[in-house]
Amino acid sequence: MLEAVFFDLDGTLVDTAPDFYVVLNQLLRDHGRPAVSYQAVRATVSNGGRALTELGFGLAPGDAGFDERLNELLDAYGGRLAVDTRLFDGMAGTLSWLEDQGLPWGVITNKPERFTRPVLAGLGLLDRCASVICPDQVRERKPDPEGLLMAAGAVGANPTHCVYVGDHLRDIQAGLNAKMITVTAGFGYIDADDNPRAWPADYFVERGEQLLPLLKTL
Repeated sequence: MLEAVFFDLDGTLVDTAPDFYVVLNQLLRDHGRPAVSYQAVRATVSNGGRALTELGFGLAPGDAGFDERLNELLDAYGGRLAVDTRLFDGMAGTLSWLEDQGLPWGVITNKPERFTRPVLAGLGLLDRCASVICPDQVRERKPDPEGLLMAAGAVGANPTHCVYVGDHLRDIQAGLNAKMITVTAGFGYIDADDNPRAWPADYFVERGEQLLPLLKTL
């Protein structure tokens, strides 16, 4: 029944937090502000550059200086893509197995294309990825299912025979809205106040190494 597997990017397929941690704290030093912890960055990465700007500078969208700090952060991150970023444990074997089975895999992310494609390329994954859907290609971001349905259509797969793996409630909601099989990545960038086991996913994996055995049962 399985026809394709799709992943969220940050916090699910790849661990980008180390590069964001370096970039944000360097920017904070440049502005004479105190550093933030790695755990704080890791818990915020899935919510994007705006959330990291709020975390580091205590500014909210609309505040004076917010846009300037956000643009500085994004420009700095653009110069450090895939330096310390790595696949999560178990993902390399999962991708290889999918390819051995002739099953396409792809990425549907809220991360802009100008960052997503270079990260995948830097990890040697871009040419292997059957579909990459970023917010640049859709009208509505997750939890809207538009990107997931677009990805399934790109590989000629029935959405109900596809799996979507993510580490945020909006990922699970998007998967359900697309009528895909959903898997919560419990190892991802999950806020301490969240309870990912309570999300309405079809499956939950605590570690990346648990995903491949699950996929083999499907």
